[in-house]
Amino acid sequence: MRARTIEISVGAFVLAGLLGVIFLAIQVSGVTSASDEERYQVVARFDDVAGLRVRGKVSMAGVTIGRIQNISVDMEWGTAVVTLDIFGQPGNLTSDTSAKILTEGILGARYISLMPGADEEYLQNGDEITDTQGALVLENLIGEFLTNLGGS
Repeated sequence: MRARTIEISVGAFVLAGLLGVIFLAIQVSGVTSASDEERYQVVARFDDVAGLRVRGKVSMAGVTIGRIQNISVDMEWGTAVVTLDIFGQPGNLTSDTSAKILTEGILGARYISLMPGADEEYLQNGDEITDTQGALVLENLIGEFLTNLGGS
């Protein structure tokens, strides 16, 4: 009887651990079940989106205010078109808001950081952010440094 009690206790402990891991995985992944949350979309064009992923975060002042909805290429202009899903109602980002791609820590994921401007007009659903700065690719910087070093 004592062995059965220990087996049940260990089984309950393992089950609780698995449920905890599943909960943490869902929280970290950014998957949300709140589909009725108000949101709107804006578009930003970047020269380089290296490392950026769909469902990556969009933040302002370190606070997540949205997610990356889609990444595509405009073949006519040769730029990456990123659709941002912003939480809330239109009217919280000025029309001169700038967007730049940053990295979380040294080896972290890429995300888009927004910096609001001072314009009195606001971005509406479907508007475009025109002031953008693409990803800073470490390999490109090292290559340029080595090229300049060899040319000196």
